[in-house]
Amino acid sequence: MQPQSSSPESTAPTKTGPEAGPTGSENAPGVPMSRSTPRLTGSLNPIKDKDWGYAQARHLLWRAGFGGTPAQIQTLVRWGPTKSVDHLLNFDQVEFEPVKSDTFDRDIMRPLNNEERGEIARARRTGDEEMVTRLRAMRQEAERKDRGQMRNLQHWWLKRMIETPRPLEEKMTLFWHGHFATSYRTIEDSYHMFMQNQLFRKHAVGSFATLLGEIIRDPAMIAYLDNNDSRKGRPNENLARELMELFSLGVGNYTERDIKEGARALTGYTYEDDRFVFQKNNHDTGVKQILGRRGAMDGEDFVKAILEQPACARYICRKLYRYFVIDFPSGDKPVDQTAQGVMTALESTFASSGFQIKPVLRRLFLSEHFYGPRLMNDQIKSPAELVVGLIRSTNAPARDLGVLNDAMGMMGQSLFFPPSVKGWDGGRSWINTATMYIRQNIACFMLTGRTPSGFDPLAKQETFDALPILDQMGVNPDSPKDEIAEGVLQFMLGETASHNREALVRLMNASGTSVTNDTLTRVFLLVTAMPEYQLC
Repeated sequence: MQPQSSSPESTAPTKTGPEAGPTGSENAPGVPMSRSTPRLTGSLNPIKDKDWGYAQARHLLWRAGFGGTPAQIQTLVRWGPTKSVDHLLNFDQVEFEPVKSDTFDRDIMRPLNNEERGEIARARRTGDEEMVTRLRAMRQEAERKDRGQMRNLQHWWLKRMIETPRPLEEKMTLFWHGHFATSYRTIEDSYHMFMQNQLFRKHAVGSFATLLGEIIRDPAMIAYLDNNDSRKGRPNENLARELMELFSLGVGNYTERDIKEGARALTGYTYEDDRFVFQKNNHDTGVKQILGRRGAMDGEDFVKAILEQPACARYICRKLYRYFVIDFPSGDKPVDQTAQGVMTALESTFASSGFQIKPVLRRLFLSEHFYGPRLMNDQIKSPAELVVGLIRSTNAPARDLGVLNDAMGMMGQSLFFPPSVKGWDGGRSWINTATMYIRQNIACFMLTGRTPSGFDPLAKQETFDALPILDQMGVNPDSPKDEIAEGVLQFMLGETASHNREALVRLMNASGTSVTNDTLTRVFLLVTAMPEYQLC
């Protein structure tokens, strides 16, 4: 999916019509003027059953997962808001094949055993260059094999996101991966990345306090932020700094002294092979003062001190809000003021629940605020949401996970390779002229098998069947074409702007009197090329 342009000029989709926000210097760039912006409620009261319908069910499936088919949307409409939200949140009650620890090879990058270390020592002592070269070649072969396993791990997770009946589990695993960002490029151990991915899945909607305590014992994180080199008298500050700045409190809510003292508390926190190890001899047992706490603190005490800070609940709820609701601050003052009030209320829920994620999400997903028209169809899809969402919502064939994975990387979201410790910026950073070409090309690939240089070899066997989608929407190929267009747009875009409807009707009319599967495929292709399709 090579882009045809690499210009950095922004082509971010904009929201039009009566739900768009006002413009001006305080608004996000590119959002057009609207004379009738609906008032955004800050109410966290549960949405009433009478206000629950197709648009709200569709919105929930996209934000709390990766979209849904028309039939799945209608199921949630029938269930109502409470049952729908609880079904998504209580995913542990939905059967799905558990991930086994032996899914991947844990020994590719294993440490040298005593015999191998002895061989190296003897070779160096005796000047046996042939032995040294052989051992170096063995290491290089292991590294090559591990890079191959890392690619398999990317494909495995992408496949799991596509196939899971527990979409919020994977959506939250992706959230934590971006929050506690760790890149394979630095640690070069695919099994440690797999272990961390499992850690995020295990605590997806559970206790943030527990997860924060586990992350300082995670081999991938320890290696990524060099805490395996931190010892008494020579503390490394990387993990202590990021633990507060990016993982829990945010800039301005700690001091440089807190970092230095926190680094001392984390000395001796390291790993051997695939397990955490606390090296008591390398731990600084002296008195420390961190975030108002004083004593002979270790890493667990450091985490407790962080959780006692009001800034912690504020920081985590803000990140959850940005991930599930709107890119805050949006630049729209009334919206941001309302959002701030909602986040403050969520902070209270988070703190009073003992830092549990599920009660926060439940209150948010059931709230009148979450379904405000101003917030619907206003979030730019991440590459994962775009790729996984198109397959899950239309039942398009995945075709080639390698092609999908590579396209996601070119769109800016390579799984297990976040650009830095602060993860992906998200929002408008996903969109520019280069990524827009790739977005359109990968959608075309999934729907038709076509690539910029030809066709997927299995394109004729793995075809996209669009006709069942019509049936799920309650129309058929003989229905009036404006009704078909209306249904497709409501399903794919969440809106039915007249200019888009007219474009689809013209396309169907130009394709002949009857609406065939080929015609419908072209209809879906046209919709995925619309700027509005980049939003959810």
